[in-house]
Amino acid sequence: MFLPLKDIRVLELANVLAGPSVGATLAELGATVIKVENLLTCGDVTRTWKLTTEDSQTDISGYFSCANWGKKSISLNLNTKEGLDIVYQLVSICDIVLVSYKPGDAEKLKVDYKTLCQHNNKIIYAHLTGYGLKNPRAGYDAIIQAESGYTFMNGEHNSKPVKMPVALMDLLASHQLKEAILLSLLNRERNGNGQYIEVSLIKSGIASLANQATNWLVGNSIPKQMGSDHPNIVPYGTIYYTNDGKPVVLAVGNDKQFSDLCSIVGKPELAKDPKYFSNFNRIHNRKELNAKLQDLIATFDRDILLQMLDKKSVPAGGVYNMEEVFNLPEAKDLIMESETGSGLKIKGLRTVAFTFDGKDKPSQISAPPHYGEHTVQVLEMLGYSTEEIEKLTDNQVIYARNN
Repeated sequence: MFLPLKDIRVLELANVLAGPSVGATLAELGATVIKVENLLTCGDVTRTWKLTTEDSQTDISGYFSCANWGKKSISLNLNTKEGLDIVYQLVSICDIVLVSYKPGDAEKLKVDYKTLCQHNNKIIYAHLTGYGLKNPRAGYDAIIQAESGYTFMNGEHNSKPVKMPVALMDLLASHQLKEAILLSLLNRERNGNGQYIEVSLIKSGIASLANQATNWLVGNSIPKQMGSDHPNIVPYGTIYYTNDGKPVVLAVGNDKQFSDLCSIVGKPELAKDPKYFSNFNRIHNRKELNAKLQDLIATFDRDILLQMLDKKSVPAGGVYNMEEVFNLPEAKDLIMESETGSGLKIKGLRTVAFTFDGKDKPSQISAPPHYGEHTVQVLEMLGYSTEEIEKLTDNQVIYARNN
């Protein structure tokens, strides 16, 4: 098993999704990730973000588990000198620190880059912010989605703006930060220097607007709500319903694919119609064409139609719910199964979707940790005695879970 980050140690001072998802990826790639959770708040807030269908007695929610596989949890009170001393000792043996503090907060807590460098001048300090270092606003995904243009564009024509159902701004920022961390590791390998990295949710969101941004910057057109339609290609992204009431989506990217589509649905002459024979013309006659295609597609059952389209290499797929998604063979490769420290069986989803040499998969990693599950283990690694750990517990500097 190829573990490119074996022997790399990560100290995670971040919470919620963006920062922890970076830590989860690093853990999947072989790094040891020590997650510091705030004793005063009983840990990462996402432990409490549960659906009504979840077990109310466990501290591992579905939300928490999406970004915390493979980690060791240690509970500390950073408002105490003893708690800070533990952090500084961990920094001295770690390679990467993940934080998600608002500008100025890390300095108040004495866990800023300048301070931590005094304990390890080779540390890579990866800082996630909402709006960068000059704006103290906290970054919330729903707000960032709205302010970076996504919510305005999302939704059916003339509907209310709609937030996307995943925290995409957090995930985009985490991908930016992972790239920066890997480049910093390469830089440190070459010259031995640590580095300060900052990634904001707002810039990550804006940087990912792709063609919607350049439709404005180049075409001077403000993207508007189009449902699943594509502003530059027709029919692309449009959802149609088949005879058995199931939704399908088309992604016809060129005129040949459109011609093949028309033949498959029994109307080859559509591809020769001056209103539809080129993508440019199809854009101008989008509404009329979509209505015609819907009528034609409605004469087929979904599975049969998809087989016919696949045979002719016309891009199309079903619109699947989550149960259908995880029946796909590609999805099954990403599912992890394990037991927590308390024996709770749990499933999870890998964050690493690539392979090495087309075959290597990330190693099996441990289930998400219970709150404070590894406090004693980590402190013993630092050389703390049983008596010292008991004293820290009595003084409410640490919390150590007893499984």
